[in-house]
Amino acid sequence: MNNTKYSVLMSIYHKEKPDFFIESIESMLRQTIKPDEIVIVKDGPITPELEKIIDIYIQQEPGLFTIVPLKKNLGLGLALNEGLKQCKNELVARMDTDDISLENRCELQLKEFENNSGLCIVGTWTNEFYDEPSNIVTSRIVPEKHEDIMRFSRRRSPFNHPTVMYKKSAVLDCGGYQDVLRKEDIDLFIRMLHNGCLSMNIPKPLLLFRSNEDNYKRRKTWVNCRSYISVIYKFWKKGYSSTTDLVVVVIGQVVMFLSPVWLLKILSDNILRRKK
Repeated sequence: MNNTKYSVLMSIYHKEKPDFFIESIESMLRQTIKPDEIVIVKDGPITPELEKIIDIYIQQEPGLFTIVPLKKNLGLGLALNEGLKQCKNELVARMDTDDISLENRCELQLKEFENNSGLCIVGTWTNEFYDEPSNIVTSRIVPEKHEDIMRFSRRRSPFNHPTVMYKKSAVLDCGGYQDVLRKEDIDLFIRMLHNGCLSMNIPKPLLLFRSNEDNYKRRKTWVNCRSYISVIYKFWKKGYSSTTDLVVVVIGQVVMFLSPVWLLKILSDNILRRKK
């Protein structure tokens, strides 16, 4: 495996904002170790504006982009599966189409894989911002060491999904992303950990995560809360999460669903995040 070569995996759908999409791509093109492939899955038909942006980058960077068009919208997880199959490199860096990676993100992740060939997943912390990247409001801190990641994963996602770099073969060996509404990432990560995949998080915020007040509203919908409970319940049945873990998750998600947005924001920013 060549530890200096990697693919970037992105998925875009019709509601994405063109300016955010450009910022995301540009952040990957500015990496101190540049990817030799960027795979973009078009998750169903997209707008002419987004199509034009993709066409411009294909012309500007011949041979760099691989475009995977899907006839209909499948959702993030299933769309990423189709893109992952097309990635030519073993190491794949996830990237969302509205976030911004710091320039040294992928270089630092590649170094971790070079230092430890047994690693399957390397993530990082994130800084969350509103409107402008300079307006950092919170940070999502996740455990650094594998043992702590394992414990953390019994209740919460131990990685920030847009930050991870993983081995393609390890993801596919675990069945890839599954059709889990909104929680396809934690479902995949727990399956990988349960399958013996070695992991770590770099204890630095290497990605700027675009957030806004609407994120709190989406997180407190019953669809979102029920999906979270369902994932942990599935792994409780397999003996991965304990009964205590399951109870904590159920109570936490019910409280989140019932809380007004202002209270959810306080709880999230001060308990689930590190407020700036």
